[in-house]
Amino acid sequence: MFWAAAVEQLRLLAAEAWSEREAAHAQRVRRYADPYLARRSAGKKHPVEDFLFTYYTQKPGQLLRWHPGAGVVLSGEPAIARTSWKHYRKLDDGELASVGLPPGSVAVTFDRHNFLADRQDAVAFADIILRGTAARPAQFGCFGLHEWAMVYRQDKFDLRHEYLKLRLGSDGTDKVVEDNRIRCSHFDAFRFYTPDAIPRNELAPTRENQRHMEQPGCLHANMDLYKWAYKLLPALPSELVMDCFELSWRIRAMDMQASPYDLEDWGYPAIRIETPDGKAAYVEHQRSFAAEAAALRGRLAHALALLGTLNMQ
Repeated sequence: MFWAAAVEQLRLLAAEAWSEREAAHAQRVRRYADPYLARRSAGKKHPVEDFLFTYYTQKPGQLLRWHPGAGVVLSGEPAIARTSWKHYRKLDDGELASVGLPPGSVAVTFDRHNFLADRQDAVAFADIILRGTAARPAQFGCFGLHEWAMVYRQDKFDLRHEYLKLRLGSDGTDKVVEDNRIRCSHFDAFRFYTPDAIPRNELAPTRENQRHMEQPGCLHANMDLYKWAYKLLPALPSELVMDCFELSWRIRAMDMQASPYDLEDWGYPAIRIETPDGKAAYVEHQRSFAAEAAALRGRLAHALALLGTLNMQ
């Protein structure tokens, strides 16, 4: 494995332009983050809308920071604070001249060299997952049964979302699991199965075989585009990270609508995957999300290519 040398192509972003982008990003993030922070302060939970802030490691304050991405130069007084941000660096006089700034100006850009030195393993793994997932055929026959397997034969007091009711009750939920094939390919869903549900899964995803199992029809693999995106910050523009975040947000909503939980009172009507019509609706949504995810996966792969050429055999 090696990173091929790449000539850094720098371009100056006008102060007005990046100020507008930073403000737009903040507004976009606060739409999701502010209600979550208010609920957290009040000691309240939301089964759908808290997920991206509790399951993933990127916190609201981190998400709120706007990054322009690799190769973009920010200058002027507002850029001074970024001289202390991780994986940013100041331009030298030669670089300042190349973007039309006078010597001694304060200007910062993404620090590609130190980023790759610090994050090479994480970037390499993201590349493997993204390319491998894109290369495999999409599977659309899971019907969201992973959520049902997570509560199979589980006492109501031991449910993962103990404050929610099961739409079909415990016996009805167990029957759905028993009446359907379960073929979950995503380890981070499979690892939450109840002990009785594990042998019912026709596949055996593990952390070790994850790079060979991920496939582009999987809702959770497509939600995880957000994870791979924020792990590449600040190499990526924050707008791309938020595109992944918003897709993940919508997938989570649909995933929980197809779950065994009754979320009608939360504003999320059920997709009844125990019925033929519900299965058809699930697959329709799943295919639409897969198409959106494919485009985002391509953008992430392109961003990785801009960092350098990664060859892995």
